[in-house]
Amino acid sequence: MNRENLKLILSRIAAGNLTVEEGQKHLQHLDFENIEYAQIDHHRSLRKGFPEVIFGEGKTPDQIIGILQKISLSENITLVTRLEKEKAVIIKPLFKDADYFEDARLLWIKKHDPVITGFGKILVICAGTSDIPVAREALLTAKAMGNDVDSIFDVGVAGIHRLLSYHEKIMGASVIIVVAGMEGALPSVVAGMVKSPVIAVPTSIGYGTSFGGIAALLGMLNSCSSNIAVVNIDNGFGAGFMASSINHIAAV
Repeated sequence: MNRENLKLILSRIAAGNLTVEEGQKHLQHLDFENIEYAQIDHHRSLRKGFPEVIFGEGKTPDQIIGILQKISLSENITLVTRLEKEKAVIIKPLFKDADYFEDARLLWIKKHDPVITGFGKILVICAGTSDIPVAREALLTAKAMGNDVDSIFDVGVAGIHRLLSYHEKIMGASVIIVVAGMEGALPSVVAGMVKSPVIAVPTSIGYGTSFGGIAALLGMLNSCSSNIAVVNIDNGFGAGFMASSINHIAAV
């Protein structure tokens, strides 16, 4: 239940276009709704400004469909992350406003484009082409949450001149997400260029001693650039959500 829907229900009751009893039915699951295999947090939009996001990994298509049916009733946009293509093929046709992004493994049900409410621009940068899926998850999450988002892909430290050619765009961003695997050096370089907060995302891309992203994670945690925060390995969603939270501080 988002603020717009809540205002509409209360306004209709106040105007006499909706009875108190009918309004009560609309609001009976305002806090949460138990559907046996999930307890859906309908209050999250009011509390945090964005509805509960469904983590698709480990859930069956039927479970995801059931949760989506409940959340999407009263929300403009609903996200499913970590959704495999095999599941998306089953789920997407059941929702007319659904789009699936295979590279990001993300599905959204979007009734209309979100209004941009963030005060600045979020920039998503990734080191290599192999890091794009995680970067795209971050980018789509930030867009869904009402932000102006731009991206720069494949500008890793192996060819640092590529990154420097985007200096003006980088300096103009309010929040920057930097996605990198291997040794995870790119966030330190970017953070050293700007005063904006930088959210570093280690990816599981790399050869054996990258240990599935642990080397990049440790490199980012040990960065000498002081304006960096780090999320978990491959957590593009978390980076996009945190960037949006920062980008909305002036709007609170």
